[in-house]
Order: sequence, then structure tokens, then C-alpha cells
Amino acid sequence: MGMTKCFYICLLLVLGSVAGHSQISQTGANFEVQGVVKEMGSSQGLSGVAVSTNSGEYTLTNARGEFKVKVGMGQELVFESPSMETVRYRVTSKDDLEIVVEANSKGNIGISRSSKGERSVSLYNSYIDSANYYKKSNIRKSIDFITQSLSQLGMGNKEQLAIAYSTLGEVYQYHKQYDLAISSYKDALLANKTLKTSLMLGKTYVLNKEYGEAEKLLLPLEKITNMVPFQRVELYETLGDAYVGLGDVDNAVAFYGEGLKIADKNQIAPKTIDLNSKIATAYAKGNRLQEANAYFNNSLELSSGQAPQRAVQEKEKVADFYNQKNQYGQEIQLRKKSLEDLKKIPKNEVAGGLSIENDSISAQRINYKIANAYIAQDKYDEAIPYLEESIKDADVDDDLLVRKDATRKLSEVYKYKGDYTKALETYQEYVAVVDTLYVRKEQEIARAARFNRELASKQSRISGLEQERELTQSKYSLALTEQQLVAESIKRQNWIIYSLIFGMLLMGLATYFFYRSNKQQKLANNLLALKSLRSQMNPHFIFNALNSVNNFIAKSDERSANRYLSDFSTLMRAVLENSDEDFIPLSKELELLELYTKLEHSRFSDKFDYAIIVDEDIDIDAFQIPPMLLQPYIENAIWHGLRYREDKGFLKIELKQKDRHALEISITDNGIGRKNSAALKTQNQKKQKSKGMGNIKKRIEILNDMYKDKVDVFISDLETNGTGTKVLFTIKRD
Repeated sequence: MGMTKCFYICLLLVLGSVAGHSQISQTGANFEVQGVVKEMGSSQGLSGVAVSTNSGEYTLTNARGEFKVKVGMGQELVFESPSMETVRYRVTSKDDLEIVVEANSKGNIGISRSSKGERSVSLYNSYIDSANYYKKSNIRKSIDFITQSLSQLGMGNKEQLAIAYSTLGEVYQYHKQYDLAISSYKDALLANKTLKTSLMLGKTYVLNKEYGEAEKLLLPLEKITNMVPFQRVELYETLGDAYVGLGDVDNAVAFYGEGLKIADKNQIAPKTIDLNSKIATAYAKGNRLQEANAYFNNSLELSSGQAPQRAVQEKEKVADFYNQKNQYGQEIQLRKKSLEDLKKIPKNEVAGGLSIENDSISAQRINYKIANAYIAQDKYDEAIPYLEESIKDADVDDDLLVRKDATRKLSEVYKYKGDYTKALETYQEYVAVVDTLYVRKEQEIARAARFNRELASKQSRISGLEQERELTQSKYSLALTEQQLVAESIKRQNWIIYSLIFGMLLMGLATYFFYRSNKQQKLANNLLALKSLRSQMNPHFIFNALNSVNNFIAKSDERSANRYLSDFSTLMRAVLENSDEDFIPLSKELELLELYTKLEHSRFSDKFDYAIIVDEDIDIDAFQIPPMLLQPYIENAIWHGLRYREDKGFLKIELKQKDRHALEISITDNGIGRKNSAALKTQNQKKQKSKGMGNIKKRIEILNDMYKDKVDVFISDLETNGTGTKVLFTIKRD
């Protein structure tokens, strides 16, 4: 305590030398400084930072990191929070402060200052700041600003919404509208649950005498570990208040005691005084007067080193305790000291609301209480000056309640003394004051009713804004849900489309592989069929050739038979060599045809002559032809056409170039014709199917299927009377 006084004296000397004043008090030097605590890097405001001074002032930063605190020039500000290192800053000017801290660091903390003009504040923050400014002086304006701040909020701003409702709760709480304050704090907690709002709600429950609700809300908060010391002190203090209200003195004292330990440890001087006083009050209510007296003495001693306002409050509280104990001498002594302290306090600060437990502190009320203490001791002469002073001060302050009580009490004192004239005069003054007070009460009731209607209207407006916001939020949520459903639907559709595309690709691949497999199978079948047909052609040809040899042998023409067999063996070798090929060069096929025709001519030399004519422009090597394709037609022309002529016929085989990619081969005979040949067939021949011609047709069909119409055959009668036959082949080049 001596250190503190020394500090005050030094500070007064410094201020006196600078300002040129010979005397200046510590109280007069105090001013309000405001600032913000920000985190380094992100520049985000840090909420819940405890800001204290070495004179006992204390506050917490709000959700934006802002704070206001009364401080004297040269005093030290201390910033404390679980999320940062403790920072100390000495005040050297009245400029706004910007405290930049590095969260959870070991000393790398920077501090800088900025002016108001450098800080940009959003419209919402401006409304909230304005509401806080008018919170105590003009409830209507304050609520209007909060309403405007709510109208600025969009969807999802839970933190800002909570700040607005918490501020509204503070406004209602200050003006003793506790039900509305509780409702606002609950709305704030629904939007964003914070420790500060929970503590404020607990205090309001106590003020509204809902002690059970306060206990239910605050007890679980004990488990929170990252609470700053001041908040934990407030928690224990409010719990103690709740248990006092519930009549549980032991629990109340226990919680007050826990709070007092923390306040002593962290040098939170105002709370140390409050808790000593509240412990004393709790003991007094439990009729444990000795313990109460000890703690009241502590609170008196501690408050003596504080500002006069705080000292007066504590003196009056202890004086009330002495009054309850009928210790009127000590009561009067304390109240007289209170009157001396009140003279040191500016009038506007006294009018601003010094009070204890809903009992206002003023000179007229203290004088009235001193008079009552004297009256209780039957010291009427000592009481009269204090009653007259009380009436005088009450008249100056227009305090009709104290004036009424003091006038009535003065009338009674005169009556006790037997001075009935003055008693009557004073009583008449009392009646006049009562009449005036009655009129004023009626006016106050009317104003209160009007005020309540205004509050109801403003609260309805706030509720309407909240409903609109909730409706907008619902619409937004609905639109978001619809958008999500559309996105999910599109996603499902895309999956279906992708699945269909994938299925179609699989089906296409399966079809392609099936088609290729089928084509390969068909090709294999065609090749097998061609091979089979070719294998059938060879026996047919060999059989016919052997018939020719047999014919020579029958005629005993051995020389011709030998020559025929020699040519036949050459032909057979070539036929067998080409039997595995689908196509052979046209030049080879012509050699085979010429050899075959020569053999047949040697047998039927008296029946026909032949000629093989090849156009000189034909590039024979450029064309390919299926082997043994032309032979059956030549054989057919000789055996079924020319052989039955009475005179000698003629067989012509002619090759012409049709165009660049096609060749025409014609086999022409002037035999008896197809109809006459069919008529000459025996019954046995009619029953047998022509193997050679049938095989040729099948081969052509298969080859055209495999090689896209490579060979075309057209058979017609040579003459109009049906004699002669012409076979026209068209062969395309690859």
C-alpha cells in the first residue's frame, strides 16, 4: 500500500511540473483509452484478452479484439490471455493503441500505435460501437443501433449475430429489463456460445432472482481450463451470489473464497474488495456476525486505498451492517466519513449512480440514515440538523423520495420533542411533497408504460428481423439443398451416361470381335469349301482324262496313247501344284488351258478346231485367276456341244482388256447348243448332277464373297436358233 501511495505522489509531481499545476489528483488525471489487440500475421482481433492497470481497472477485449479502459498517464497496461504471452505497455499519450502480439510465442511481440483515422470500421461495427456508446445514457438509441446492426447481417454471420444480441442483453440488463436481457443472451448463445455471454447470462439470472437457473448454467463452466483469471473470479463470484440467493451460505462462502484466492494471486484489487465484502454479507445473512465483522474490516481497509467512489460504497455497506447490529455509534462514524468522501467526488459522478444492493448513495440519503441512527438512540436534537440537511440536499437534487421520508421523520421528531407547531408545519410540508410525488409517480407510470410499449415494439422489430434472417437462411439452405440435389442428379445422370457409353463401347468391342471372329470363321469355312471343291475338281478332271486314254487304247493307237499320257502327266503335275492356291497368274492358267485343249483336240480332231487369242495390250502377269476355273467350260463346250456336230466345229478362247482394272475372257463354240445337248442326254445322265459346273458355280460364289465380286460369269446362246454357246468371264484386277 505504501508503494502505491509513493507511486501516486511521484506521478503527481511529474504531472504538476509538466502542466504547471501545483496540485493534481490521481483521479483527475485518469482518462479513457481505447485500442485493439491483434495477432501478428493474420491481423485478426483477439477476443477475451484481459486488460488491467496497476490502479485496479480491468476489462476484456470484445470479439473484434477492441477494449476501453480508464488509465492514468504513465501507468502500465497489462494484457493477459492463455493464447499469448503477457504483454506490458506503459501509457505515454492519449492516442488509441494497437497491440500486435505473436500468439504462443516466447517474447517476439511487437507493439505499435495507430490513430482513429487509420482504422477502417465496417457499418456493422459502427452500429455496435454506437449502441455501446448510448448503452447507459439512451436505451432507445442503443436498441435502434443494434436493430440497424442486425439488418446489416447476412447469412452465416453467427459471430456478429451473437455480438449484437449480447450487446442488446447488456443494454437491457443495465436498464433492469432482466427478462428481455435473459432472452437476448440466450439468442446470443444459440448463435455463438462464448464464455463471456454465459457469464453475463448467469449474472442476469441472479439479478432476476432465478438462482437455480444461474447454478445450472454456471457450474459446468468450472471445467473450462483456458479461462483467464478475471473470468474465473467472475464465475466464482456469480456462483456465490446464486447460493446466497438460494440460502446456502456455506457454498456461497466457499465459492467467494475460491474467487478471492485467484483475485489475490493476480492482484485484481477491485474484486478483492468485492469478495471480502460479499463474504461478510453472506456471513451476516447466516447470522455469523463475528466472521462478517472480520471480512467487513478487510474490505474497509482495502477500499481505503482505492478511489473515493469505491471507498464510499464499502463504507455504506459496512454502515448498513452496523445498523443491523444496532451499533449506531460505529454506523454514524462511518457515514460521516462517507459524507466527507462524497465532497471529493464530482457531482456528475455521484449522480451517475453510486449504489449498493439497489440502494443509491447520495448526501441526502446518508444524512437521512445518520439522523435515523440518532433517533434510534433518542438523540433528537442531534438528528434534526441531519434531517434538515437531508431535506435541503434532496430539494436541490429534486429527490422527492428522500425529501418525503426526511420531512415525515422530522415531523415525528418535533412531535417527540413536544413542539407540535413545528411538527404540524413539517407534516403539512410532508403532505405537499406526497401530493407532488403522487403526481410525479403517475407521470412516471405513464412514461414507464409508454417506454414498455416502445421496448415491446423495438423487441418485436428485432424479432421480425431475426425471423426474416431465419427465413432467408431457410431459403438459402433450401436453394443450397436444391442445388446439391441437382448436382447429385447431374452426377447420377453423368454416371448413367458414362455407364451407357462404356456399355456401348463394350458392346461395340464385343460386336467387333464377334464380327471379326465370324468373318475369320467364315473365311476359314470358305477356304475349306474352296479346298474341298478343288479337291473334287481333280478327280473329275482325272476321270475324264483317263477316259480319253482309254479311248486311245481301245483303238490300239499306242503311239497316240503314249503321247497323250505324256501331255496328260505334264498337265496333271501343273494341276496338282496349283490345287492349294485360290488364285494363280493368268499366264499359268493359259498354259494349262492350251495343254488341256490340245489333249482334247488330239482326241476329237475330226470334231473341232480351236484358237486361243490374247490381245497384245493385255498385261497377262497383272491378272490373277482361280485355277481350273475355265477348264470345265471348255470341257463342256467340247463334250456337250462340238462333239455332237455332224461337221467340224470351232472353239475360240479370246482374252480382251475391258478397262484398266478388268479383263474379259470369252469361250465361244458353235456346237449344237444347250437345249439340244440336254435333249440328247440319256436317262442315266439326267439323274446325275454335273459335278464340274456345279463346283464352278460354288467356287465363283465363294470367291466373290471373299474378294468382293472379283469374278463374273455370263452364259448365253451364240445363235438365235439356240445353237452355239458363249461363256463370258469378267475378271477384276486387285
